[in-house]
Amino acid sequence: MNGILGYIRVSGTTRKAAIYQIQEMTLSARNRSFDTEKVARELSENEINTFCDRLYHHAKSLCATEEATNTLRRIGISQLLSFKVVCEMDGKYYATNGYQLLDGKLDSYPDATIQCAVFKGTTRNIFITRKEFSGCIDEEIESAFTFVLEHINLGARIDGLVRQDIYELPIRTIREMLTNAVCHRSYLCPGKVQVALFDDRLEVTSPGMLDKDLTIEKMKAGISKIRNGAIAKVFSYMNMIEAWGTGIPKMFEETKAYGLQEPELQDMGSDFRINLYRKELTTDFYGVIDPLGTNGTKDGTNGTNGTNGTGAVKKWEYEEKLIALIQENDKITQKQMSKKTGLSIRTIKRMTVELQKSGKILRVGNSRSGKWEVKDFT
Repeated sequence: MNGILGYIRVSGTTRKAAIYQIQEMTLSARNRSFDTEKVARELSENEINTFCDRLYHHAKSLCATEEATNTLRRIGISQLLSFKVVCEMDGKYYATNGYQLLDGKLDSYPDATIQCAVFKGTTRNIFITRKEFSGCIDEEIESAFTFVLEHINLGARIDGLVRQDIYELPIRTIREMLTNAVCHRSYLCPGKVQVALFDDRLEVTSPGMLDKDLTIEKMKAGISKIRNGAIAKVFSYMNMIEAWGTGIPKMFEETKAYGLQEPELQDMGSDFRINLYRKELTTDFYGVIDPLGTNGTKDGTNGTNGTNGTGAVKKWEYEEKLIALIQENDKITQKQMSKKTGLSIRTIKRMTVELQKSGKILRVGNSRSGKWEVKDFT
């Protein structure tokens, strides 16, 4: 139970105040936040070094460019103190709530997990699968991110003869939704971050009422209010947050570029939710899903059947490419074919089977030591 203590004013309306909201208001009046509050855990030099090493390696894994990787530097105790993730008292270092959450010590924070589920249809009636992730909160985000990618459609966009894998939903937006939910949630409010995938949408719900000065329209305009400043600074170092306030506007830009319905931001009183809507997908001649609805072409023309469209990649062009590769190297592997054409292994396997059935190529010997023969290509 939240426990009602009084009333607060939010976005021009009067609402009942829960215990956690009074606690947050008290902290805010002291220019503090829950994640910067000291806990009774003295930190050794070895613990701090291990913690910093983990943050560094996670940050490195999320660097978008080689230049960013080369310029990334390992942080130390001075940065942790400036982030207010660690506090110093009488020459000793102590963990904060933020440190504990980032370090995966969740005994005192049983709700600091992410619940993920896939539902059949558009309501929460029938579960297909579900999973709950706990541990270091930044790693929870990665686990939830992987869960979503495993349960949405992966398709392709064709650029020349190169096949580019592309998901039906913009992955940067998915990551932003999850990061926002974990970074900006209230850790004093009962409830877990929930990630629900339906036939028509991805829904991410974060516990905690919006700040009294923050509205949906302000968020769309790029105005943000950081609830957990220490965690946000660490996330920024780890390349999980780019710049304050840019996340929501970028979500809208990316979904528009994908041709998706505008994301829905919902102030639910004690929770905040973002809905990212899916759309019906089309497929190309090898069953490759085209999330942008371009039928496998870059310009949206219907050119995948080998007869229509200007500049489209046609089926026979892929076959020519594969046969040319076999003529160059009769022991070429399907993995090598995939790398040289940009097609997936699944598509390569399907194509080679079709080419064998049509009598254009022949496989001699076993899968490891055998070779290809070109029989008839006219």
